[in-house]
Amino acid sequence: MNAENFVLQAVTASVEALYGAVDKSQLQLQKTRKEFEGDFTLVTFPLLKLSRKSPEATANEIGEHIVANTPQISSFNVIKGFLNLVLAPAFWAECFKEIAAAENYGDAAPSGRTIMIEYSSPNTNKPLHLGHIRNNLLGYSVAQILKANGHNVIKVNLVNDRGIHICKSMLAWQLYGEGETPASSGMKGDHLVGKYYVEFDKHYKAQIKELVAEGMSEDEAKKKAPIMLQAQEMLRKWEAKDKEVYDLWQTMNGWVYDGFDVTYKALGVDFDKVYYESQTYLLGKSLVQDGLDKGVFFRKEDNSVWIDLTADGLDQKLLLRGDGTSVYMTQDLGTALSRFEENKLDDMIYVVGNEQNYHFQVLKLVLKKLGYEWSDNIYHLSYGMVELPEGKMKSREGTVVDADDLIADMVSTAREMSDELGKLEGCSEEEAANVCRMVGLGALKYFILKVDPKKTMLFDPRESIDFNGNTGPFIQYTHARICSVLRKAAEAGIDYSSCGEVELLAEEIELIKSLAELPAVVAAAGENFAPSMIAAYAYELAKTFNGYYHDHSILREEDEAKRAMRLQLASVVAQVIRKSMSLLGIEVPERM
Repeated sequence: MNAENFVLQAVTASVEALYGAVDKSQLQLQKTRKEFEGDFTLVTFPLLKLSRKSPEATANEIGEHIVANTPQISSFNVIKGFLNLVLAPAFWAECFKEIAAAENYGDAAPSGRTIMIEYSSPNTNKPLHLGHIRNNLLGYSVAQILKANGHNVIKVNLVNDRGIHICKSMLAWQLYGEGETPASSGMKGDHLVGKYYVEFDKHYKAQIKELVAEGMSEDEAKKKAPIMLQAQEMLRKWEAKDKEVYDLWQTMNGWVYDGFDVTYKALGVDFDKVYYESQTYLLGKSLVQDGLDKGVFFRKEDNSVWIDLTADGLDQKLLLRGDGTSVYMTQDLGTALSRFEENKLDDMIYVVGNEQNYHFQVLKLVLKKLGYEWSDNIYHLSYGMVELPEGKMKSREGTVVDADDLIADMVSTAREMSDELGKLEGCSEEEAANVCRMVGLGALKYFILKVDPKKTMLFDPRESIDFNGNTGPFIQYTHARICSVLRKAAEAGIDYSSCGEVELLAEEIELIKSLAELPAVVAAAGENFAPSMIAAYAYELAKTFNGYYHDHSILREEDEAKRAMRLQLASVVAQVIRKSMSLLGIEVPERM
């Protein structure tokens, strides 16, 4: 039973009974502000032409009619022209019964829409880092939320597995690796390849320094450094499918994929399909020709192809180099077209950092000018960078916060803090390790997802594992606490599957109101691609339950009907916490 819809129906019936037919847009209903008594508030000003009375008189007249004719609305009060309506405890008791009986509570009916979401998009020259963690967690959570909204969701990854940056790692391994492999070094494959990316940069900088000392300008030295020229030659050979270079590329990328798989598994994210840039980078060339034929694009003297977007407030954009090689935009045009056509997509979401805002603005505009109306259904879920208390990160210099190290640190910090607080007493070693994994990862995921994606954020590992603040562990601990109560009830043979009519306390009604909000929160989070809304909801629900649990006994309640209702209420709160946290990709332990 949707409370807002119910109140809207009651308001409509009363307004029409009093004043005749009403335009639905004139009925402005909103949740009552916390400082006033009420559940929903009707703004009466748009109805004054119909009532021909003052705002206060109109509000009183409608309020009296609703309370007289709708037993589920128990009282009303008027503040100026605002009518505050209070739903009766019996309404909330009925509402709770429906929630408790619902299967998959919070999930919407199938929408028939197919949405593709692309996230992760790593390069194969280095391991995943803290920035990738925000990307992966955001992409996976938004996919979960969209599924809960009834959409068919396809999760994809586009791996940047070609280009000069990949050749830099390959060349450095060739020059300085002495045949080192993940097996011989004991290093994860992505870490090993990343080590040689840093190695390349070290030698490149040294060579620039030497050339500058010999009298060359720095700009010239950057272009003429022997190691850079070798990397560029390696890229040309790769594009020409030179066997030796191609075999090395496949081997080293294979090492990286094995490493990525371990990190993805530890993070708890996955994909339905993986695209590789090496297979998609030529896709857009026929679209470029199409654009030339239609006169949307133009060719410069050096044979390169461009689009002029100055009339749209942007600039000229390169779509194909003079030598016929493609740029990122060429590839993204082709990939977008093939994805929409192959999968009959309704929407396409790209989870990419805010440094690419301009790129996606151009992508949508170019597709629109080529006549693809579905370009309006491309959405760039742009997010800010993640910084640590120590400052920014740089891959080339090896100062990046590695994803694997961060995950391991979070789990060990969770262990240390749980031991200090005695949260693991009575757990076997296996149980303790599993709880610490859930808590460490839950802390990381919640801390990142509770922040609006557009904001640059500061990640503080220790602050994220606080068991009392607005954190993942606080919500996880609330769930474990409820599970403990339900276990004790089961051990005592208490059956709470059904309970008679009981008078609800004000705090119990507050909890039921919170539970009733879940479908609306899931819908809003899906509409706005905002896991932060789910995080805020889960925290408020956990906080409300903890306040209730502190003030009212559940197992020691002597009245059997009340005890059964309280256990059932606790059980549904645990279920909704589980549901909310699963939408964030977070597991919740049953013991802590």
